[in-house]
Amino acid sequence: MIKLIECPRDAIQGISRFIPTGEKARYINQLLKVGFDTIDFGSFVSPKAIPQLHDTAGVLELLDMDNTASKLLAIVANARGGKMAASFEKITYLGFPFSISETFQLRNANSTIPDSLEIVKELSDICNLHEKQLVIYISMGFGNPYGDEWNADIVCYWLEQLHLAVVKIFALSDTIGISTPESIYSLFSKLMPQYPSMEIGAHFHTRPDDWEIKFESALKAGCRRFDGAIKGFGGCPMAKDELTGNMATEQMISKLSQLGYPLHLNMDELKKAVDLAIKIIPS
Repeated sequence: MIKLIECPRDAIQGISRFIPTGEKARYINQLLKVGFDTIDFGSFVSPKAIPQLHDTAGVLELLDMDNTASKLLAIVANARGGKMAASFEKITYLGFPFSISETFQLRNANSTIPDSLEIVKELSDICNLHEKQLVIYISMGFGNPYGDEWNADIVCYWLEQLHLAVVKIFALSDTIGISTPESIYSLFSKLMPQYPSMEIGAHFHTRPDDWEIKFESALKAGCRRFDGAIKGFGGCPMAKDELTGNMATEQMISKLSQLGYPLHLNMDELKKAVDLAIKIIPS
């Protein structure tokens, strides 16, 4: 079964013009009608770090969860944010970005990799206490621009350490869009059989001209969980490439339909969501 995780949080977090709380909620409420497995809707991190999402709690109050099967995911950067996110009944998943680049982890979460592992253990305890589930994003999972050492063995080592911390859901993240079809296939085809009880997904930032071959490589290697954002909005500011955004959800859906995968999505509501995204999210 294919799981699609729609990421309006990633689509808007880097936008400097503040999108009103009501507009964010209107867009996310529309996404909740489509039938996505999960909506990565906001984050409980420092407002200084991500000013656009300082109103996540306010957005959450306006979300209608009564007529949707979709679940909500919120990103957190430490135990304090984890406790805050876990206090909301509407939230199912807490997501934590765990970079295997020491430089990026310090920039992104203000912690070293060993310290971040301790944070993961704290978040795991918080999730268990509040009946939530923890999702770990292996950021810089396909390399980094800082010169920090990267290879598949490093990815496997940290995945194992996180697995020992009782994490069961991961997303390998190509934070800056430098993965290749070969590296994607190699990494996923190695990890999927090694950890059959874990859910290992893909969170790709790509250019418009290479999304399809990367998506197909992950699919062929056995990946069945994919993050995306409508119209390919968002991406990582570290990429320094305005063409590198999230993998476009509607393109993934089109490709999966061509390949015959059942998705059980409401296509009329998806079209409304695409139209609304164009109106609300500055391009």
